[in-house]
Amino acid sequence: MSRTVLERFPAGGPRGSLPAEEFASARRDEGLAARVVMDLETDAFLVIVEQRSAERVPG
Repeated sequence: MSRTVLERFPAGGPRGSLPAEEFASARRDEGLAARVVMDLETDAFLVIVEQRSAERVPG
């Protein structure tokens, strides 16, 4: 499974503001299965979509 990062948001945003969640929600409204994850190394919220890799069948 591969992940694509659509956008990054700093974790230190204003209290009560959820820009990563709002961005992910807008992408879901467009039909993408976007979700928010935390990148602890960079202290940022990432909006990602996951895609299943095509399985190779031995031929």
